[in-house]
Amino acid sequence: MNESNPRKIDLSGRKIPSYIAVEGPIGVGKTTLTKYLAETFNYDTLLERAEDNPFLERFYTKEQNSALPTQLFFLFQRVQQLNELRQADLFQPVRVADFLIEKDQLFAQVILDDEELKLYQQVYDHLTIDAPIPDLVVYLQAPTDTLLERIDKRGIPIEKKIDAAYLSQLNDAYTRFFHFYDKSPLLIVNTTEIDWVDNSDDYRNLVDYMLGITRGRHYYNPKPSII
Repeated sequence: MNESNPRKIDLSGRKIPSYIAVEGPIGVGKTTLTKYLAETFNYDTLLERAEDNPFLERFYTKEQNSALPTQLFFLFQRVQQLNELRQADLFQPVRVADFLIEKDQLFAQVILDDEELKLYQQVYDHLTIDAPIPDLVVYLQAPTDTLLERIDKRGIPIEKKIDAAYLSQLNDAYTRFFHFYDKSPLLIVNTTEIDWVDNSDDYRNLVDYMLGITRGRHYYNPKPSII
């Protein structure tokens, strides 16, 4: 569709969640969707900054003893961001985030050994007592081979070191995590056949469905639109 702004949507009469968290495994498109939603709703973004983590490349290259500092750095970074959000908006943020703080434990359970996990959990429990809860969580799903294709396509050098076994393990951990998640209304999106980047109909349909959610768990598994 040839539009000057394909992400401009008429929101008249629609109730928009004040704080939205978009989640999913590496390569699924959560940061892109976060930025698009922020543009549509005129919201600020709260984004992970993986490039700031000095331990991440060591972890992807399987350097010994790199998992715990990698995970703790991300935990401290995310907690700081959420604390700044809370202090600025008095628990009434108007934001779209590309992470959910609880998922930090998901990564820890995948990459840490038992003793490291015990230490990590103590730190996590101490730091995240007052983390704000999103009004809506959007969990993006895709098979591991699709994630690998997308990671290869976007060509971020550090991500080229991610192997399929790790990504598959992480993908399974996300599935288990969101099977039990019930703190916020939850939208589970199968992203395999839709393309909100190049097809504005796919994006508009997703937003329309999303804005109809006020409680509970919902699944969005659409057929791809034809451009």
